[in-house]
Amino acid sequence: MKFPYGICDFRKIVTKGYYYCDRTDRIPKLEKHEYALFLRPRRFGKSLLLSMLINYYDLGRKDQFDEIFGKLKIGRNPTSLRNQFLVLEWDFSCIDPMGTAKDIRRVLHDHVNERIKRFIVTYREYLNIEIEIDPNNTINSINSLITSVEESGHPIYLFIDEYDNFANEVMMGVRRESNDLYEALVYEEGPLKTLFKVVKSSTKESVFDRIFITGVSPVVMSDITSGYNIGKNIYQRPMFNDLCGFNEAEIKEIVDDIADECDLKKQDAENALTMMRIYYNGSLFSRDAEKPVYNPTLAFYFLEIFEENCRFPYEMLDDNLATDEAKLRYVAQLPQGRNLLLDMIKDRHETVIGGLAKRFGIQEMLTDQSKDKKFLASFLYYFGVLTNAGETETGDIVLRVPNLVIYGLYIERIIRMLLPEPIERDDGKLAAKQLYQSGDMKSLCKFIETQYFQVFHNADYKWANELTVKTAFLTLLYHDNLYIMDSELEIGRGVADLVMIIRPDMRRFKILDILIEFKYVKLKDAELSGEQAKKLSLEELQKLPLMKSAMDEAKNQLKRYGDALEKKYKNLRLRRYAVVSLGFERLWWKEEV
Repeated sequence: MKFPYGICDFRKIVTKGYYYCDRTDRIPKLEKHEYALFLRPRRFGKSLLLSMLINYYDLGRKDQFDEIFGKLKIGRNPTSLRNQFLVLEWDFSCIDPMGTAKDIRRVLHDHVNERIKRFIVTYREYLNIEIEIDPNNTINSINSLITSVEESGHPIYLFIDEYDNFANEVMMGVRRESNDLYEALVYEEGPLKTLFKVVKSSTKESVFDRIFITGVSPVVMSDITSGYNIGKNIYQRPMFNDLCGFNEAEIKEIVDDIADECDLKKQDAENALTMMRIYYNGSLFSRDAEKPVYNPTLAFYFLEIFEENCRFPYEMLDDNLATDEAKLRYVAQLPQGRNLLLDMIKDRHETVIGGLAKRFGIQEMLTDQSKDKKFLASFLYYFGVLTNAGETETGDIVLRVPNLVIYGLYIERIIRMLLPEPIERDDGKLAAKQLYQSGDMKSLCKFIETQYFQVFHNADYKWANELTVKTAFLTLLYHDNLYIMDSELEIGRGVADLVMIIRPDMRRFKILDILIEFKYVKLKDAELSGEQAKKLSLEELQKLPLMKSAMDEAKNQLKRYGDALEKKYKNLRLRRYAVVSLGFERLWWKEEV
């Protein structure tokens, strides 16, 4: 197979033998929306979708229809609008957000003018009136284009890719000082708003007959609404949930083909599918959609390496997706962000909000206003690090971390947030390594007692429990290159606290499978102060009735969950540990055989 990793040229993919998951049957449904806004997280296949639509509607490619679409679903039953438009394409990811407002305006105008020049070359045989390019004002160039196209009798289909790219750069902190700059570009008569006003005006005469816009979030659209209030958001429509991305049946078919090509066992194919499901599946863009989808970039990253080497990639996170951690870094800096991120690695990786914030502009993003839980969770949803997970009985929306590769980004951000000094993180990771390499729990517990607990200030006591303690252990132990890791894993009728199962392809290493159960005893319940707890000897700590009771409960759960894991997985090198915390002061641990 040839996987089109990083390729978004639709014609090249379908004519050069690359794998293509046919989504052309959605074209009739898309045609019901004349001015569509389609949002998806970055690297989710939006540009390829745009390329497919351009090839389908472009009047200049009419003679190539059979070559491009003949073997696809739409080729067998095309719509009446196929190859009926002059296509104009803008790509705002080309707009450099650095410099002054005047600099950015110039780059924007130059980009649009260059695309109009390309339009002139492509469609010169259809244009009888010359289009005049104004190098100083692209609005004049567009008006000249409109005049020429009106006379030609052929409407324009306008495609805008990454329409919100500039706003994203601002939000991520590239230009955090640039409130005035953003306002100069978007508000009043700024070039972005003016540009969209001209686009909207042209629809009245059906010159820009159809418009399809892709992006990541609705931020910019919120700010320019008065300039462009005709767009229809279709990103949450259930029929478009898998417009970009793969479902599991499609992934399974490819995995099985590769397994056959590599002469692998059936179990190897099942292991590959399990790995991809855990790490890459889970994105649900519509509350009414039935099945989640796999991120296509991550899927191709895995499948390409799997086919080339007949084994899984060592790194499950593709470097091209690692930059999504910047969104979590932004949230971590906000007043309510810290607790939200901590919540997402507790409580089954879910959060509940009353509804998505559909309209919020850059002013709210750049100031401390309106950054409540709904705002922050919605922000993470649009950028793909949270996804739909259903509804509560009272109608609230449940959002969750979509998969393990995104969960790893949360872990990385949280450990940097709680242990900002690199040397501290290195010491903690070294202590964690001693546990899963040799079974040494003592070093890890000592590090958490003396280092990690110091970062949990007094305010954290009001929400402290075993999940808080588990967070400290999890951030240090997390290692998805070696382990399939889960917290709050359902086993039988119970839920195990922290499970580290060695990846099937990593069992060649001399490392251990790990199961840990946590319990937490409040200082208040033990009638002790923090200073008194620190002075207790280990023997005195173990004699405390609440500590002993908690340890007994943890040991009973270890046996039940450990036996279930041994039964589910064969040939485990499982080590079981019970850890009881007395406030954020002391830890008592035991290994159960």
